[in-house]
This record gives sequence, structure tokens and C-alpha cells, in this order.
Amino acid sequence: MSLQARGRGELESKGGHEKGMAASSSVSNVVLVTVDSLRADAIGAYDEDRYTPELDSLANRGAVFERAFATGNWTPFSFPSILASGNVFADTDGIGVTGSTTLARALADAGVATGGFNASNGFLTSYWGYDDGFDEFESFVTDVGSDIYSRYIATHPTVEAWLQLAASPLRRIGSWLRRESHDRPFLDTSRLFDVEGAATSFIEDADSPFFLWIHYMDVHTPYTPAPRYIRESSSDVFGTHRMLLAHTRTGLGWKVSDGTRSDLRTLYQAAVRQVDASIGRVTETLAANDLADDTAIVVAGDHGEEFQEHGHLAHYPKLYDELIRVPLIVSVPGSEARRVETQVGLDAIPPTVTELLDVQPPDSWTGRSLLPSVRGEDSPVDDPVVSVTVRGESVTTQPIPRSLADGDLLVSARNRDWTYIENVATNEPELYHRPTDPRQQTNLALDPTPEQRAVIEELAPIVADHANAVREGPSGTADGEDDGEAEAESMDTDLEARLSALGYR
Repeated sequence: MSLQARGRGELESKGGHEKGMAASSSVSNVVLVTVDSLRADAIGAYDEDRYTPELDSLANRGAVFERAFATGNWTPFSFPSILASGNVFADTDGIGVTGSTTLARALADAGVATGGFNASNGFLTSYWGYDDGFDEFESFVTDVGSDIYSRYIATHPTVEAWLQLAASPLRRIGSWLRRESHDRPFLDTSRLFDVEGAATSFIEDADSPFFLWIHYMDVHTPYTPAPRYIRESSSDVFGTHRMLLAHTRTGLGWKVSDGTRSDLRTLYQAAVRQVDASIGRVTETLAANDLADDTAIVVAGDHGEEFQEHGHLAHYPKLYDELIRVPLIVSVPGSEARRVETQVGLDAIPPTVTELLDVQPPDSWTGRSLLPSVRGEDSPVDDPVVSVTVRGESVTTQPIPRSLADGDLLVSARNRDWTYIENVATNEPELYHRPTDPRQQTNLALDPTPEQRAVIEELAPIVADHANAVREGPSGTADGEDDGEAEAESMDTDLEARLSALGYR
């Protein structure tokens, strides 16, 4: 949704449902699961060739949104919509939600118990305001130690994972001797077990109503899943040596061959399966505590991942579907399974959660609840979804942009079939017809037909309005100020190390 929607204090009726009103819900609790770097086509609900039984089970009894789009290509540009139903740079001149009413704050003020557990993503910490409103909050950004070895390992998680992999036979023997119930061959660089343990403890201890947010990092680079999930995702033919070789080649900057890219995608899918299994254990905890029939579950990716569809790996600042199209599944007890075709943005998540819990959403939120669509009562509003990124001097320029002053602003608008992207600093447009060009390889804006020109005339003003609103910012000054030096001085060394470990030097 474009920023021109901000400030609509009045209640506006859309399809018979008012944005500012919370409707009666049949559930007492909501679990929001977000998975970093999760593409839509990485799970079986969107691609039948993928093996994700737990997520597919949720999809088979919930609503699957076929055209769900992130509002940015990486975590700090996407999460203001997921946890504050807003746009990056909307309420502050930089990233974060310190100037926004968060979902957890809205719920806590209404008496809902709240817990949030993030697997060490440095952009989702209290430093950026994401702890606001949570009764229990843990980002698992731990002390990395002061010696050279500790800091090197903290900023090189692939190496840490290799060391853990080498020691995994001994860990398995120790697990067997201790008669532990699960195979844990790693010390868990992704912090999956820490997050899962915190989440299950919260479920067991919290009184209804409650809201629980879990964020997984396994699918983020580097992909180092446990061997059992590599075997599941590769028909038992993918050796551990190939994982080491694929990471070595990319780490050294060697040319990525088709084989290496395929190996990386296999590792990525294995990491998805690892998260899928953890989600299954969380849902089992709900059932074991007689909460399954009273708890809605929302699952979303915060952005996607590129495997050289446009020349790179990971998620550099681009706005194509491999990075912007994400899974969104909403499973509400008592609702039938359905697939929703209308495009939606992730800013719809907070008002959907508040409606499920009968809480009034703040007027400042840009999204509208998807609960009517989940229940088959109405379709989402047919508004284009807007996404943004900031690109430095080159696509791979680091550090990650944290303010508009860090590079050119790129904005995209998507309707059902078309994607329009514009570098608003250089006025360079791109237009893609997704049904016939799903990988967005042919830019139709260079020589548009009359039909294509009409699409541009529809979407370009939305992009321009959003860009103007973002550049004006909360301070009322164009482009804001570059506060990178002050930010660097105030950020603690552990957080800096963890951001570096994610590749955000």
C-alpha cells in the first residue's frame, strides 16, 4: 500500500469492513512465524515439487495468499510493515520502528500477553525498537567475546558451521549417551533451538489471550542445515563435501557454475525443511497444551532470496519477484482452506492479528485486515502493493543502506499481473508482465505498446506519490539526514558483529 494511505484517521469502508473496527473472532491466541529470506516457491503450498510437510499442513487448513509481496528486499526494509503496518522511512528518517505504534504495543495495551523471539537478526533488536510492547523479548544477540578467535567466528558463521559439522559425529554420540530425544548435530549457529525453546516455554506458561512472534534465520545465507535435512531435500545423494565446496567457491568469489548454484539451492531448501520441522514442533506444543483449537497461525517470509535470476546471490537491493514475492499463510481454526488471488502487502499482517484478537488497530497503520478473505467473506482491496529499496553506487555496495542518503531510491508497484519499477533518482523505468515473464527478464518500458503504456500511466503515479512521501519523511525535509556516524557510535560491538555475520558490514 502506498504511503498516501497514511493519515486516514476517518473510518473508511472497503468491501463492507471498516479498517478501524475490530470484528468478533473465534480464537484467543495468535502465533506469527516469520522466516528470513523465504521465497514463495520454496514451500510446497506454492510449488508442489518442494517438501515442507508442516507448512503444507497449515496451508491445507488455511488461506494461502498467492500474490503476497514484501515492502522491501531485506529485513530492515520489510519488517516495519510486518510488525508495525507501516513503511520504512515513514515514521523515522532511518530504518526501524522507534516512531511507530507496533503490533505488540497495540496488543499489550489491550491486555494481550506478548512474546517475541528473534534468532539473532541484528536488525530486529531493541536498538531498532522491535522490543516495544513485548512482555518477553529476546533477540539472542549474545556476547561474542573479545579475543580474535571469538570475533572471527562470530562474523564468519559459515566457518562456525563447518567446525560444528566436523564435530557432529561426537555430538551425536553424546546425544545418544545422554538419551536425548532429538538429533542436534550442531551447536546451532542459526539459534533455531534457542528460539524454539523460548517459544514453547512461552506457550506453556502464558495465559490466553496471547500473541507470540517467532523469527527464524536458518534460510538466510549462509545455508548450513543439519545433514538429515540435506538428505531429505536431495534424495540422499548430496554429500557434505558438496556443501563445503559450494560455500568455499562463493566465499572466495569464484564464478558460480550451474552446478554450484544448484547445490546452493539444495542447501537453501534443506534449511527451509529444517525450519519447517521446527514449526511442526511448535504446533505440537500448542496441541499438547490444548491450545490448537484456540490459536490462529500466520506464516510469512520477510523477503525472498536470489539465485542469480538477475546476476547475484542472496538479497541485494532489487525489487524483482525472487526477492519481493513471499509466502503468506493464515490458518484460523474453523475456517476452510482457500487460495486468495488478489495481491496483498505484508502491512496487512498487524491489522489481521488485531482483528483476530478483537483489538482496535491504530489509525496510523497502512494495512487492512485479511480476516474477511481468510473466512471467504470478501476479497482483499485491489490496491497495488508498493515496495522500496535503496541502492548505493553499485548493487553490492556495503554497508546496507540505512537512510535515504545512502543511495538511489527505487520504488515498485504491483497489481495482479504487472510490476512497474522506477529508480526515482534517475527516472529509469522498468515494466514486466509476470504471467508471461515470471522471471522478469524483458523490460517492456523501453518500447511500450499502447496497452503497456496504459499500465505505466496507472502505476507510475503510485510510485511517484510513494517516493515523494518517503523523501519528505517525518521530519518534513527531503531525504532526511545521514546519521550513519552517530548510529555507528551508539551501536554496541556485539550487534555490529552479528550484522557483519549476516553480510551487512
